[in-house]
Amino acid sequence: MGARRILELLARERVRATWFIPGHTIDSFPADCHAVAAAGHEIGHHGWLHEPPAELGSREAEAAVLDRGLESIRRLTGSSPAGYRSPSWDLSPWTIELLLERGFRYDSSLMGDDYTPYRCRSGDLVSPDQPFVRGPETQLWELPVSWSLDDYPHFEHIRRAGFLQPGLMRGDDVLENWVGDARWMVDHLEQGIITYTLHPQVVGRGHRMLVLERLIRRLRELGIELMSMEEALERWLAKA
Repeated sequence: MGARRILELLARERVRATWFIPGHTIDSFPADCHAVAAAGHEIGHHGWLHEPPAELGSREAEAAVLDRGLESIRRLTGSSPAGYRSPSWDLSPWTIELLLERGFRYDSSLMGDDYTPYRCRSGDLVSPDQPFVRGPETQLWELPVSWSLDDYPHFEHIRRAGFLQPGLMRGDDVLENWVGDARWMVDHLEQGIITYTLHPQVVGRGHRMLVLERLIRRLRELGIELMSMEEALERWLAKA
């Protein structure tokens, strides 16, 4: 339901977006996922069963999940994806290396910047009693994300033992925050990329679809072009 509503809105507004889809979702809902690909949207890797890499426990287990998700995307699109987004935005010590081995061009899971792409590093050393040591930069680009630009923590109500995520925020308030971040970028940077993370089951509800529609139009009023993440990276590199 939510995915179809979003597809209709994007078609009406002539927006090409990036959909990060778990392999299990592709294989379970082939008609919906085919509709996403057929509409010309970029398909990115999002795990097999939405497994956070840091919880998989070994390099071999993470590689198996990556490869299974890749097989699903290749069956859907006929090609390998350019981009990866970690489920829960939580990388393991092996993630960057595994992505490079499989030919990914970019990741979109980290928060080391807000508007500026940067090279992912490998081999950072973090210790509670020693200064942080940065590993070498790699050929993998990062298109950074932010929890504040994600619909899930703002809108989804989660209640379980020892944890409460209130969610259910007023759509107009979230919209003003999202537009405010875009306005700051336009006012202070000559070039930047702002990335919004939206889930069909979250933003696809009626009143939130109105928020998404208004977001698209207000971003355009600010002079921001809307495009897939792969295209945004290409534009960035061409101007760098």
